[in-house]
Amino acid sequence: MSDTKSGDDKTSDGGQKKTLTLKRPGIEQGTVRQNFSHGRTKAVVVETKKRKFSMPGDNKPEAPAPQPVFAPKPPVQQVRPAPVVREAPRPAPQNERSGMVLNELSKSEMEARRRALEGSQARDAEERQRAIVEAKRRAEEDERRRLEREESARRQAEEEARIQAEADSRRRAEEDARRRAPTAAPAPINRAMEQEEEEAKPRPKGGRVAPAATPVRRVAAPEVPARPAKTKGEEDRRRGKLTLNSALSDDGAERARSLSAMRRRQEKFKRAMHNEPREKVMREVILPETISIQELAQRMSERAVDVVKYFMKQGQIMKPGDVLDADTAELVASEFGHTVRRVAESDIEEGLFDIADRPEDMEPRPPVVTIMGHVDHGKTSLLDAIRNANVVSGEAGGITQHIGAYQVEKNGQKITFIDTPGHAAFTAMRARGAQATDIAILVVAADDSVMPQTIESISHAKAAGVPIIVAINKVDKHEADANKVRTELLRHEVFVESMGGEVLDVEVSAKTGQGLDKLLEAILLQAEVLDLKANPERTAEGVVIEAKLDKGRGPVATVLVQTGTLLPGDILVAGNEWGRVRALVNDLGKHLSEALPSTPVEILGIQGTPQAGDKFAVVNDEARAREITEYRQRLARDKAAARHVGQRGSLEQMMSKLQTSGLKEFTLLIKGDVQGSVEAIVAALDNLGTDEVRARIVHAGAGGITESDVSLAETSGAVIIGFNVRANVQARQAAEQAGIEIRYYNIIYALVDDVKDAMSGLLSPERRETFIGNAEILEVFDITKVGKVAGCRITEGKVERGAGVRLIRDNVVIHEGTLKTLKRFKDEVPEVPVGQECGMAFQNYEDMHVGDVIECFRVEMVTRRL
Repeated sequence: MSDTKSGDDKTSDGGQKKTLTLKRPGIEQGTVRQNFSHGRTKAVVVETKKRKFSMPGDNKPEAPAPQPVFAPKPPVQQVRPAPVVREAPRPAPQNERSGMVLNELSKSEMEARRRALEGSQARDAEERQRAIVEAKRRAEEDERRRLEREESARRQAEEEARIQAEADSRRRAEEDARRRAPTAAPAPINRAMEQEEEEAKPRPKGGRVAPAATPVRRVAAPEVPARPAKTKGEEDRRRGKLTLNSALSDDGAERARSLSAMRRRQEKFKRAMHNEPREKVMREVILPETISIQELAQRMSERAVDVVKYFMKQGQIMKPGDVLDADTAELVASEFGHTVRRVAESDIEEGLFDIADRPEDMEPRPPVVTIMGHVDHGKTSLLDAIRNANVVSGEAGGITQHIGAYQVEKNGQKITFIDTPGHAAFTAMRARGAQATDIAILVVAADDSVMPQTIESISHAKAAGVPIIVAINKVDKHEADANKVRTELLRHEVFVESMGGEVLDVEVSAKTGQGLDKLLEAILLQAEVLDLKANPERTAEGVVIEAKLDKGRGPVATVLVQTGTLLPGDILVAGNEWGRVRALVNDLGKHLSEALPSTPVEILGIQGTPQAGDKFAVVNDEARAREITEYRQRLARDKAAARHVGQRGSLEQMMSKLQTSGLKEFTLLIKGDVQGSVEAIVAALDNLGTDEVRARIVHAGAGGITESDVSLAETSGAVIIGFNVRANVQARQAAEQAGIEIRYYNIIYALVDDVKDAMSGLLSPERRETFIGNAEILEVFDITKVGKVAGCRITEGKVERGAGVRLIRDNVVIHEGTLKTLKRFKDEVPEVPVGQECGMAFQNYEDMHVGDVIECFRVEMVTRRL
């Protein structure tokens, strides 16, 4: 397929080249027109070389072989050009196709060409069929959309016509009503009806007013060329919100736009035409202690990108997920024009306590009386006599170890009594009793008068602001002196009525029952003066008096209901614990159906043992109860961690503290029957600590001693103390194997004294020095192989061998050591009395002069006590 050039093929004018032509000798050419899809054609030139055949010895060129000519074939749609084909410059169309085929192709090549032609024909046919199907589908889709548009326009016109007809009928009815009653005021029109009428009014469009009665008709869009079919997701988005009716319906009709959507679209279009900014909505943003930028933007109804841009203008690179503190979030919200309301994590407790009651809901309630005083002054015995019981026999050593709550009835009126311990360790429990009471009864023994715990009880009652009634007990004894008690109370600003004051005083005897009726009358009289009232028709509130862990019933809390009514099934929050009330038990062991104000009851069903003195309240659901208790527990853990960190400090501080101070610790693990007793024991042991030794309590709680307590004691090297509790079998076996000591107590006196003695053993003994005598040096002798020996006379006391000595010269101590020898004449003697002479030599010291004084002393190590 290359052009053949000849040197003699020149034109006659100036030796210019002739027009490019193809040489015929040995080469035949023809033109073949190729047809492609979509009506495209192309003409190509086919060249064929003749093969020359020569015989050996024959130098003459053979005659050209006859060229086979293509037989007439049906026109083909596509022919792949052979490698010898080249494109020619579009010759004029020919009437007849002609060409030569190369006869050097093999059978495999001819078969491959045939297969290629067949594949091309099959693909062309498939493409034509696909185009026909696609055109049919597009036509059906266009027809369906046209029908949907017409149906939507029809429904819209019918809806507008119906609204207009309703508005016209209402208007005619109102006009008829006004004509019938011209003097009466027009009837008020429903706001929804006014809104529908307003919607039915014609809207100005483009400066022209459309007639109200003319329905809006949508004109179908002209036919446009078919577009590629949309996917199912795009069709769903165009359809709008998917409802149950649309999902179950078979027809694919498009959901019509609502009037509100059309109105919003028109307003958006108007704003876009007039470049009007969207009206900004100012909101009240609620800000917690920490909030992310994304959450802040959502609460402000702003874009998070705008908030990030604001920080970028301030020179900070922030992300939507970054967390801001409350102050920064408030500044950002103010910059965006919103108002801010700050909330804290503690706001979850708002509305839990101190709910205001209406005066008309208040009803009279029984008074709550607390019996206080010094130990062994007969508080519990007096309460036993009032309630005809024998509680004191159940107390160890006759000492009340925890708060007891009881209720008695006098002349149809109930009185609630709270008995508090009188021991010095129960200061906190007496303070709680004074805070939860209305009237305080100060019990003073007539034969013992005012004592330290009596003074402390007076202080608690005055701090709580409650009135005091003085009960002078044990007046039946011969040595009783009630006037002495009244006189000593004057020193503490307690002025009784018999001394011209306002404090009621009653002489009683718990043993004989003398004066008990007068005491109850005084309590009721004082309660009438106080006018005690509470609202029983609300959720209950109160205070936890005591809490313990019962083996069979689980955590049990003794509470005093102060307001409201507590019912079984109520969900209450008490300190760090919550629970659903399973049962209410009174002081006599009876189950109650409800607990009215001023009623002490035991509650079963709490998740754990709350702290004595915690306030409790009833909440609506468990979710809020869990939320409040989780917040309080997290707060308690943070406080405990901060306290431990402050006490412990860094490792370097701990080591330096141990090296400098030498503080020793007595490790204890305390388990008690009730929470109040445990608290009192911990407070008493903390007061025993000094700068040299202190008690370190690794764990303190209510309940029996378990295996986990033994494991903790083994790990920390602690001694287990059980107060009115015992260890179970597994705990005892584990303690015996680990060598852990478990000590049981039922009186707080004995417990504190034993721990005090044990802590005293950790104190280093005290070095005490005792003076023995003085000796004056008269002469110093230098003896061979012995050294210097001082000849002395005992001037005061005596000198003992082995005692400590000091050499004093001009009232200055020169040396302190021990005697090497003490001789009387030539004999070693144990001691030399005053007035006699002796010889003394120091251990490893010989610088002695005449006139020096030798002081002899004895050192004793004395055991110290706390």
